[in-house]
Amino acid sequence: MASSLDLLSAEIDRLIDLCRNLADENAALRREREDWQGERKRLVERNDLARDRIETMIVRLKALEDGR
Repeated sequence: MASSLDLLSAEIDRLIDLCRNLADENAALRREREDWQGERKRLVERNDLARDRIETMIVRLKALEDGR
């Protein structure tokens, strides 16, 4: 009986360690996701800025072309 209790206790300890490890990994993944979301936001903003600048250049080029 003591042997089964020892085995059960060892298994419970293993599961507790596993839960802690998974919680740590989950927290790390959440931080990584937040970092990637921030990077995505910065890239979208840069893309929007570039698009606006290109559209402005196109308008200016068309205006120059129409002025000829």
